[in-house]
Amino acid sequence: MASLSTALFDPDLLRRYDVPGPRYTSYPTAPQFSPGFGEADLRRMAEATNGDPIPRPLSLYVHIPFCTSPCFYCGCNRIITRDTARGEAYLTRLYREIGMMSALFDRDREVVQLHFGGGTPNFLSPAQLAETVDVMRRHFHLARDAHLDCSIELDPRFVSPGEIGQLAEAGFNRTSLGVQDFDPAVQEAVNRIQSVEQTVAVIHACRAYGMRSVNVDLIYGLPRQTLAGFDRTLDAALDARPDRFAIYSYAHLPALFRPQRRIRDEELPAPEVKLALLQRAIDRLDQAGYVYIGMDHFALPGDDLAIAQARGGLHRNFMGYTTCADSDLVGLGVSAISHVGESFSQNPRDLHSWEQAIDDGRLPVWRGMRMSQDDVLRADVIQQLMCHGELDFEAVGRRHVIDFREYFADAMQRLAVLADDGLVELSAAGLRATSRGKLLLRIIAMCFDRYLPRSAPAPTQFSRTV
Repeated sequence: MASLSTALFDPDLLRRYDVPGPRYTSYPTAPQFSPGFGEADLRRMAEATNGDPIPRPLSLYVHIPFCTSPCFYCGCNRIITRDTARGEAYLTRLYREIGMMSALFDRDREVVQLHFGGGTPNFLSPAQLAETVDVMRRHFHLARDAHLDCSIELDPRFVSPGEIGQLAEAGFNRTSLGVQDFDPAVQEAVNRIQSVEQTVAVIHACRAYGMRSVNVDLIYGLPRQTLAGFDRTLDAALDARPDRFAIYSYAHLPALFRPQRRIRDEELPAPEVKLALLQRAIDRLDQAGYVYIGMDHFALPGDDLAIAQARGGLHRNFMGYTTCADSDLVGLGVSAISHVGESFSQNPRDLHSWEQAIDDGRLPVWRGMRMSQDDVLRADVIQQLMCHGELDFEAVGRRHVIDFREYFADAMQRLAVLADDGLVELSAAGLRATSRGKLLLRIIAMCFDRYLPRSAPAPTQFSRTV
């Protein structure tokens, strides 16, 4: 299990490598998807995976796009509305999509993970969410409760402790709570007023009703953030002792995300302050006994993520870090992405196009791609780096029938530069990210990404790496 030594936190190095780059929830990344991949292609890929000698399990992701108010930092695909009737209309079509999608997969393919994201999934009532799980259960072969990870992202401002009990009764056993920052000045600047008390009440309710784990999201780099204010946020969050933390860097991309134009550039913390906020979070979580999982994620040593990482079973996909390494991912709802076999497919990002496809009786595939053998190889390498921070050259070579150093000669040259900067340790057998390099796993993975330009910075559709 990984731990970060704060003595090796090097602000100058982090500043130098703070460039735009993919988060590698997939490889190839979504900008490589093409409209040339459509419904017929997804059907063929699903049929091919049904032929596996050992039925491959499934993970299901459900996107609920609605939010009742805009958070100005948000870059998610969401629709702002207070009209709850829109949720009911959305579910009517979602159930049709569930029916069409489930027909692609053999019934013996067990669903081991079900995740509701957004938007704000608890825009829907607990009864509607329970009904959605029931519809899933009728159409897919969901694992028994003890073996099913059933998780949901919650906005603590709009869920009561009693409703947590209803969600637990419906089968949800993991939750992720958006907090970002408890400082009133920061909350005002990003249009998200949320008290410590209501958040902690939800965490306590999750425990009281038997949830397996609770994650708390925090963001560093938000407008008006200070070290003193962020310290108070960390104090309050750590007092609640959630099982996991996600500490995200705020990605200010107002050209891409309209709500971010409401944030004043002059209120953003200076680069050195942003790095200090990150260091403070790492210091405090390390002292509190949390294990660094990778990227932005930390977990208590007994949490399933930390255990999976120690056993080599950690996986990364569009839902973040998961323990379900050997499953195909099926995305449902507007903008959702599927990873079935050696393919990716994405639903339309706009609600109208998704609705039109469902009304026409079509699977709403907007774009995607079939992976080449080179894509599969590089995806394996990047997955190992993002989840475990190391590579065994011989093991990768055996799996893909290549000479690693010969195949990746260009990448090895780039890695040599990172080794000189102390980000990786290279040997004849493989490579390992150092304590410094663990904060820059994206930079290490980028060495193997053949789609990135080498003569210019990565495209601006990617967030910065620090």
